[in-house]
Amino acid sequence: MQKRVALTPDSPDCSTCGLGHICVPVGMAPSDVRQLEELVQERVRLPKGTTLYTQQDTLDAVYSVRYGCLKTQIEDASGHMQITGFHLPGEMVGLDGMLEGHHVSTATALEDSEVCVIRLSQVDLVANQLPSLQQQMRRLMSRELTRSFQFLASIGGMRSEQRLAGFLLNLSQRYSALGYSASEFVLRMSREEIGNYLGLTLETTSRLFSKFAREKLIAIRQRDLQLLDIPALQTLLGREHC
Repeated sequence: MQKRVALTPDSPDCSTCGLGHICVPVGMAPSDVRQLEELVQERVRLPKGTTLYTQQDTLDAVYSVRYGCLKTQIEDASGHMQITGFHLPGEMVGLDGMLEGHHVSTATALEDSEVCVIRLSQVDLVANQLPSLQQQMRRLMSRELTRSFQFLASIGGMRSEQRLAGFLLNLSQRYSALGYSASEFVLRMSREEIGNYLGLTLETTSRLFSKFAREKLIAIRQRDLQLLDIPALQTLLGREHC
């Protein structure tokens, strides 16, 4: 069950949050960031498996992941579920519904998580005093949608091995941006969820993890993952070493 937490004067805010380098305040002047305190007035705590919002719910807020990990997925008319993204701290969820006025996906916590609630009505109020906020929200929407859809569009022409390599390298880059290790992290999602996201069966996904481990590209124990040879994964994906 969701637990809503109202912020107090002692609660961490946008100007002191450790995720400021990748979340809403990124690129904003320090004086503008301090005004963002009016924007986030509550947070929602989500135990693992809890739904934040469901497809077709009215869009009255967007959310920034403070800690934990969420997945978003859509359901078609036949009842098939397709995962559209995995969202780490500092990343936004709910932006994909901005044009329609309702959520176009369902967001669920993959582990105990907390999100900052950004009410759209509050965005309008704060934007009157902070003109840079509207531009910032457009930039964030563009960033999140581009990251999600470019990756999903690119995997269509990839072999299964490339899809998994690309997924692991993408996670590596995102964890690195958070200040964590780029080569050792915990997979918050199951093999089945990874396969669904990448358009692969569970059997194929499990086989590829085993193959990568045999070839010493990765070491994996349950969900603890170590990338042993990032350059080789980049080569498999068709990128130059960096």
